[in-house]
Amino acid sequence: MEVESTKKISSSQNQRETRTSRRWRRKTVVVWAAIIGVILVVGLVMLILGLTVFKAKRPVTTVNSVSLRDIDVSVDVFRLRVLLNVSLDANIAVNNPNRVGFHYANSTAILKYRGQDVGQVPIPAGHIGPRQTLPMNITLTLMADRLLSNSNLYRDVLSGTLPLTTFTRISGYVRILFKIHVVSYTTCDLDVDVGNRRLTNQTCHYRTKL
Repeated sequence: MEVESTKKISSSQNQRETRTSRRWRRKTVVVWAAIIGVILVVGLVMLILGLTVFKAKRPVTTVNSVSLRDIDVSVDVFRLRVLLNVSLDANIAVNNPNRVGFHYANSTAILKYRGQDVGQVPIPAGHIGPRQTLPMNITLTLMADRLLSNSNLYRDVLSGTLPLTTFTRISGYVRILFKIHVVSYTTCDLDVDVGNRRLTNQTCHYRTKL
C-alpha cells in the first residue's frame, strides 16, 4: 500500500510540473510574440513616417545676388598682355526643407574663366536646422597670375566683355532612420562689362543630387 501511494503522489507531481511547464512556455511565447509585434509596429510606423512626413527632401543652394566689388584692368598693347584684378561679392542661401537638420561638410566656391579655375573661397562646415535657410556672404577674388597664359583674356578685355562663372558645391547629409547624403550644385554665368564696371547677363542654374 505504501508503494502504490508513493507512485500515485509521484505521478501527480509530474502532472503538475508538466502543466506548470506548459503554462510557462505559453506565457513565454505570448511575451515574445508581444515584443516582436511591438517591434514590427514601431518599425512600420517609422518606415511610414520616413516615406511620408520625414521623407528626405533636397536642400537647395540659391544665389540671391552677385555684385562687382572691384575691378582693375590695364592693357599692355606692345606685349599683348592684360593685368586684371576682379572681386565679386555673392550672397547665397542654402534652404533645408527637411524636418530634420542638414549637416554639410567643408565646401568651396570657385570662380572660373572659360572653364579655368581662377579663384576660390572656402565655405566652412556647418549645420542648418529643420526647415531653415542659411544665408552666406562670400567674396570671390580672381587670381591674376592664373590668367597670364590664357590667350583669350586679351581679346575679351578689348571686346569689353569678360565672361566669368561662379560654381558652388555643398555636400552633406540628413539623418532619417539612416544617413542620406545630399550634394547641391549652383552655377552662375556672368558677363563683366569692363568699360562700365558692372555685371550683365547673370544666369544661374541649380541642381541637387540625393
